[in-house]
Amino acid sequence: MWFVFALLSAVFAALTSILAKIGIDGVNSNLATAIRTVVVVGMAWGMVFFTNAQSGISEISRKSWWFLILSGLATGASWMCYYKALQTGETSKVVPVDKLSVVITIVLAFVFLHEKVTAKSIVGCVLIGAGTLVMVL
Repeated sequence: MWFVFALLSAVFAALTSILAKIGIDGVNSNLATAIRTVVVVGMAWGMVFFTNAQSGISEISRKSWWFLILSGLATGASWMCYYKALQTGETSKVVPVDKLSVVITIVLAFVFLHEKVTAKSIVGCVLIGAGTLVMVL
């Protein structure tokens, strides 16, 4: 089931880029990011209440709170940079560079989470990197 959700995530991410590029025309990128964020926050809390998950808030550990907050800050920084890049660059070039996050994530997962790096993942990272280079040149 994870693959279906991952694939849907990719489809929605693609739509996000196209819709954002159209919507950001003539709008300050920080303002556009703030508007997008309000919509995401509303949707996320809507899902929390729809699935009756709000009772789990009191069970979140202090460590989890800190890392979720840091993750939120990283997400915000990513979105701010992404919208600025999208506003000033071509979507077909911005998006592949943004997807280098896959390679960076694998490296960080190896360093900080001690996840295994296989020959297959190394080849995949090299191909992603090479593909990104080909697409932006």
